[in-house]
Amino acid sequence: MFELDFYGTLVAASLVLLLGRGLVARIGFLRAYNIPEPVAGGLVVALSLLALRSFDVQVQFDTSLQTPLMLAFFATIGLSADFASLKKGGRVVAVFLLVVTGLLLVQNAMGIGLATALGLDPLMGLLAGSITLSGGHGTGAAWSATFTEKFGLASASELALASATFGLVLGGLIGGPVARLLIKRVKTPGLEEEVPQLPKGFEQPDKERLITSFSFIETLALIAVSLLAGTLLNGLLKGTAFELPTFVCVLFVGVLLRNGLSAFGFYHVFEREVSVLGNVSLSLFLAIALMSLKLWDLAALALPFFVLLAAQTMVMALFAIFVTFRVMGRNYDAAVLAAGHCGFGLGATPTAIANMQAVTQRYGASHIAFLVVPMVGAFFIDIINVIVIKLYLALPLFITG
Repeated sequence: MFELDFYGTLVAASLVLLLGRGLVARIGFLRAYNIPEPVAGGLVVALSLLALRSFDVQVQFDTSLQTPLMLAFFATIGLSADFASLKKGGRVVAVFLLVVTGLLLVQNAMGIGLATALGLDPLMGLLAGSITLSGGHGTGAAWSATFTEKFGLASASELALASATFGLVLGGLIGGPVARLLIKRVKTPGLEEEVPQLPKGFEQPDKERLITSFSFIETLALIAVSLLAGTLLNGLLKGTAFELPTFVCVLFVGVLLRNGLSAFGFYHVFEREVSVLGNVSLSLFLAIALMSLKLWDLAALALPFFVLLAAQTMVMALFAIFVTFRVMGRNYDAAVLAAGHCGFGLGATPTAIANMQAVTQRYGASHIAFLVVPMVGAFFIDIINVIVIKLYLALPLFITG
């Protein structure tokens, strides 16, 4: 057993990102299908560790940096969201929220129906539905405890972890190919705009952004305040009817900071630093998350449960192509939104952003996609998902069981 400490893990994550960049630059298949660099590098390392495990060689990473990086990323999303932009994209946000809600309903119906057909407990189908796929590891861990305590479902936490891991991997792999298929049907903006301008938000992370050391520190302070206040808010809400995941509280504080300081004329957030810090946090978070994946958990899945998850992946791809893309306008923005939807519909919002970045880095900016997906994927989806899950649990099937 080799254990890497904090510094060793940070070095490994950095090398994973460099490896991913090198792979995408040199392998045409990865570029053609818009596979995000952290996903490419992280999966190579995860597969290598899986192979080493057969020789009784194991590597343990220090993942203590993973949560702060994730929270910092969501803080930058909040700091990037101004009410004027949200108002401008209000209709698109509302429509996309309806699309996302539709997927939650489909995932759970598919999970329950297929689990029953395969002779599994319907609760396992629900666990392999929106709970772990659209909800991710955090939501999966929370509900699996409920399923074990209230319904007596054995190994619920292990199934939830494996299901969420499966979704995280596939969410980062299918978004690019789905976007590639859809982009063939639409006109792309191209990388060069008529009037040269710096990219907005998280679009095209490789483009240069002019920053200064002092403004960088100001932005770092805003992120730190968002993390502190967000975790305090999460503590206050815990155990109440308004309890929300920590990252949602951090994002909410970021939104309040951005718009409150601007409204009173105290300070205007410098978006270039926000996007730089956000992209760094996102890349390192994904690198650590993917390189530390325990792929043997997936290998341990029973065949029927694996079939269920594979079917959910197919449903996600078809839903993105035939529903998300069409409802959102059948244009380039809709194609980028579809790639993002694959990311958080199977994995998590960071995966969605990485999917969209892989597309916009190659084909051009999509301002509306980077406005809509972070807000819906990081904020609204958790609230809607809880409602949808509780509605399904209210079915006679579970009440009588």
